[in-house]
Amino acid sequence: MSFFEEVAPEMDRYLENHASAEPEILRKLRRETFQKTTQPHMISGYQQGRLLTIISKMLQPKNVLEIGTFTGYAALCLAEGLSGDGKLTTLDVNEDLAYLPKKYFVGSEYSGQIHFKLQDAKEFLKETDEVFDLVFIDADKENYAEYFRLIKPKTRSGSVVMFDNVLWYGKILEDHPKQKATQIIKELNDLVAKDADFENLILPLRDGVNLLRRK
Repeated sequence: MSFFEEVAPEMDRYLENHASAEPEILRKLRRETFQKTTQPHMISGYQQGRLLTIISKMLQPKNVLEIGTFTGYAALCLAEGLSGDGKLTTLDVNEDLAYLPKKYFVGSEYSGQIHFKLQDAKEFLKETDEVFDLVFIDADKENYAEYFRLIKPKTRSGSVVMFDNVLWYGKILEDHPKQKATQIIKELNDLVAKDADFENLILPLRDGVNLLRRK
C-alpha cells in the first residue's frame, strides 16, 4: 500500500498514468494475485515494479538475489535487466503459493534465467559463496537487520541492495515501538545509515524503499 493510495488516490493514479507501461505478463500476474491470494497488497505493484526494472536495466546485473518471492512480480521486473548470461535467484518459504510464481516464471522469456528456491534465506546466505550485483529484499521484517549483516559479505563495490517497506506505514516514527517488526526496521535503517561501506537513500515510494550502493 502506498501513501498516495490512502490519502490522495488521484495522485497515485496520476503517477501510474505517467510511468512506463508494465509488460502484459505482469499485468496478468498482478490481476491473478488479487484474485487468488489473501494478501494481494504484498505484491510490489506497478510503480515499484518499474523502479526495479529501471535499476536492473541500468546495472545489467549478472547475479541477482531476491528474498521474498510472493507471486513473482518483483522477480520478473528485476529479470528484465539481466545480462544475457545473467541469473536471478529468488527465495521464499511459502510452499502453498509456490505454484503461482512458478507458472509465470515458466511462461516468461526469462524462464531459463530465474531460479526459484523454497529455502530459508538465512540458511542460503550462510551456505552460498556467490557475490551479487543486485539484491532486493521484501520478506519477513523481523529478520531485516540480520539479512543486512548476511548480505554485506556477498556484495562488492557497485553492488546495489534494496529493502522494501522501510517506512512501515509510518510506524518507524514511533519512539518506543512495541511491535517487533517496527523495532527491527528501525534498527536496519540505523545500521544502513551508519555503515561507511554503503551510500543510501530512502525513497518514499509506496511503503518506502531503502536504496543502497556498496562503495
